[in-house]
Amino acid sequence: MIEENIKNILEELPPGVQLVAAAKTRTVAEILKAIQAGLTIIGHNYVQEAERSFEAIGPEAKWHMIGHLQSNKAKKAVSIFDMIETVDSLKLAKAIDKACRNINKSMPVLIEINSGEEAQKAGVIPEDAVSLVRQISELENVRIMGLMTMGPFSGDPEHARPYFQKTRELFENIEQANFPGIMMKYLSMGMSNSYRVALDEGANLVRIGTRIFGERDYD
Repeated sequence: MIEENIKNILEELPPGVQLVAAAKTRTVAEILKAIQAGLTIIGHNYVQEAERSFEAIGPEAKWHMIGHLQSNKAKKAVSIFDMIETVDSLKLAKAIDKACRNINKSMPVLIEINSGEEAQKAGVIPEDAVSLVRQISELENVRIMGLMTMGPFSGDPEHARPYFQKTRELFENIEQANFPGIMMKYLSMGMSNSYRVALDEGANLVRIGTRIFGERDYD
């Protein structure tokens, strides 16, 4: 099932769009099946869970942090992940920068945008994003590579469209500002229920769990 699901999704994705398998609660065996089916990026929500998978699988794939990262977990995170998609504060960025400096690593990151300005969700609100980007761009071991947003977890996928549109517009504004040291390359939007809408709105990273691995509560 996993192999067929990945084949179908990869055939559907336009050129230049990358698939991130949202592997929250998934077993090492399931993740390995996904990799064997051609998947190259594994996304995890929790550092401890990612560590177990990483120790078993290693560099067979790229590893992305796609859940909220606490600053005190930055040291462990930078030893595992190839990209952190959920940077939403200068405090967290500085913790990543320090941890990377200690191991001579440069970490690609995405700035997480709380595009719906929902109190219960992580992410920087859109009006504060440019200021945050400017501050983080001064750190030596963190490289801003784009933006990420969540959108609604469920419901009508069309309800996510305004969230994605707002994030894409912000992406374009930051790109046009030409901040030194920033490469606006990735726009990470869309999950199993909304990735088609996200693709319409310019996403080139989509984070899919349920449509790959089968049902869970949500991605």
